[in-house]
Amino acid sequence: MRTPARFMIALLLTGGFAEGAIKTPENAPIEITSTGETRYENGIATAHDNVEIHVGDSDIYADHARYNSATHEVTANGHVRIYRDISVYLADEAVYNTDTKEIRATHVKTATDPYFLSGENVTEITENGYRIENGTFTTHDAPNPNFHLRAHTIRIYEKDRVVFQNVVLYIGNVPVLWWPYLYQSLNDAFSFTVSPAFLSSWGPSLLTAVTFPINDHIKARVRLDYRGRRGLAIGFEPDMTYGKDDSSWAKLKTYYLQDQNPLINQTNEVRKDVPTGRYRVSLQDKTQFREDIEGFANLTKLSDPFVMEDFYQSEFRVDPVPDNVVALVKSDPFYTLTGIARFQANEFFDQTERLPEVVLDVKRHALFGGPIFYEGETGFAELRRQFPNDSPFESYSSERFDTFHQFTYPNTYFGWLSVVPRVGFRGTYYGETRDLGKTIFPADSNPFIDPEFLIPDPTPANPIVFAGDTFRAVFNAGVEASFKISRTWEEVQSRSLGLDGLLHVIQPFTNFSYVKESGSDPAAILQFDRFQPSTELRTIDFPQFTSIDSIDNWTVWRVGVRNRLETRRDDDTITWFGLDTYLDVNFTNPYDRTPYSNLFNNIWFAPLPWAKFTIESQIPAFDKGFTEVNTGVVVQPLSNLEISLAHRHLNDNPFFVNSSLFVVGGYYRLNDNWGLGLQEIYEEATGVLEEQRYSLYRDLTNWVASFGAVIRDNSGVKEYGVIFTVTLKAFPKFGFDLNFDPGSTGGQ
Repeated sequence: MRTPARFMIALLLTGGFAEGAIKTPENAPIEITSTGETRYENGIATAHDNVEIHVGDSDIYADHARYNSATHEVTANGHVRIYRDISVYLADEAVYNTDTKEIRATHVKTATDPYFLSGENVTEITENGYRIENGTFTTHDAPNPNFHLRAHTIRIYEKDRVVFQNVVLYIGNVPVLWWPYLYQSLNDAFSFTVSPAFLSSWGPSLLTAVTFPINDHIKARVRLDYRGRRGLAIGFEPDMTYGKDDSSWAKLKTYYLQDQNPLINQTNEVRKDVPTGRYRVSLQDKTQFREDIEGFANLTKLSDPFVMEDFYQSEFRVDPVPDNVVALVKSDPFYTLTGIARFQANEFFDQTERLPEVVLDVKRHALFGGPIFYEGETGFAELRRQFPNDSPFESYSSERFDTFHQFTYPNTYFGWLSVVPRVGFRGTYYGETRDLGKTIFPADSNPFIDPEFLIPDPTPANPIVFAGDTFRAVFNAGVEASFKISRTWEEVQSRSLGLDGLLHVIQPFTNFSYVKESGSDPAAILQFDRFQPSTELRTIDFPQFTSIDSIDNWTVWRVGVRNRLETRRDDDTITWFGLDTYLDVNFTNPYDRTPYSNLFNNIWFAPLPWAKFTIESQIPAFDKGFTEVNTGVVVQPLSNLEISLAHRHLNDNPFFVNSSLFVVGGYYRLNDNWGLGLQEIYEEATGVLEEQRYSLYRDLTNWVASFGAVIRDNSGVKEYGVIFTVTLKAFPKFGFDLNFDPGSTGGQ
């Protein structure tokens, strides 16, 4: 057996060799080791059998290798492996320059977490940049990856980006999609989703989405969907960052389909005149012009009022009437100046237009550094209540100039009593008002609210009769007060109840509010920022009270007490139990004509890290009223199991129908690869199981597959759906939403 030979080439060599000094990085020596013959002749070192070459941060392994001290190039053959920094390259044959670190290789493979590349030829085009011919790209670390991209050329810039030309996506050995050009940032997610689905309003469907970066500042999602009863749909959704330090951003959503059956309806609502060409274009934008000036835009244009309901069901449940507003904001520690333009871009929705509105908000601050604080708000608006084109109502408009100023004197007495008195003035000018002498008022049938706030919207048969301009003055005054009492019990210890000491904090509070309106009768004011029914108590403070066109005389006294039981847990202080109790005493209240409001009790209880209970309730304890109790429970009794229960009870509310709604949900993680999810919604008042959702998840290493089913009952009209989704995991890590909704998969 031949003994291992070691050959060192370095600047320490003597004689003529030293004259042709080898300029390696930082004069690092080159170490060549092999188990076979090693020799050095005429500036060229050769080695055979199990060759190892080490220079700087690079290590080269091959069957045979040759080093040229004049060109500083290593030529390696046979089972070539080049390790440089954290990268590894595998090839049949390669040339490596020890000065420039350039690699030229044939039939190369490279693995740089989290991606793997291979190809026929690789050449360096820039520092840390390479070009690969007939290459493949994958994130699946396996001899036979379950997906890969195959491209005519691949340009990879380490730790930055990969650019593909003439590229095909393969699942297994089956080609699925082709792109002429594809850009992939190595810092951002690339994902691919295929979702076969069936929904009774869609028919058999196939929903696909590809998310990829276009460049360092633009990421995009392309949607290509087919629905058997609807037809082909396409969407493009770029997300962009721009400006200094990428402080500005924009999100665009576009979606278009030629709907074969636009009148399909899963509700009792009658549809007519729905076009076949249906679309959505939405833009959300924030532009940072300067550090103190920002621009905002939230715009949505729809082909018809049912697009969101049909194809963006998750968004529709949260925001059925998308807004259209553009704003410019100048911020300052002392004030905020805002310019707003709000308009009716979709003529089939009711909208209060502001063309424009300019508001100056002066933030609360100490006057001349003294104990009295001032805050104010002044604005001008050109307002128009714009009803839909086919609405039976008539639109109306007015100019409005509004100015509000308030002074407060916060102080603490006796070291424990916080008292904040306030006094303010508001003046509002309206260019148009209503002629009350020619207005028909509704019958006084609602015992809870002043009928002046229930004047019907104008119609051609009962139009608004205008009475010209007016000025309204509003005086407000009030006082807030509160104090805290606490006691500690260190001896309270219970592992089963999650207690490590106990601190009880009691905080009684009170807020008295007096408002006096003078000038025009409140019923004569045209309603723009208007009264909206709610089950919650209204704020009784200015400027928090924003329905300024519905201001009327009131005298309200709000009293209550907050209770907190706090304990130590995980090196932190948490609220173990909380209870807020409060009510309003209505001396005069146009929004609630009963002497006392409901009694409110809000409870939350977190006895353990894996259990939380909440109850929000209000009952007519002292006077007539309505009842509402919202209960929620979230528990995780096992590490793999989470269960949620919720119930809403609403009875005798004058604006909302009675309800007893049950929501049951849960998720069970069977093992590292399988999971189950469900949610059911049952309305006891109607006896209808409104929604059932079931889902099954499977982790497939580089893919996540999910199967789900949904049944919805919309006022007796049932809708059924199933969906199977396969998603290529994000790059390099993927997380998926357990709230399965087939209606949203193709639309968001």
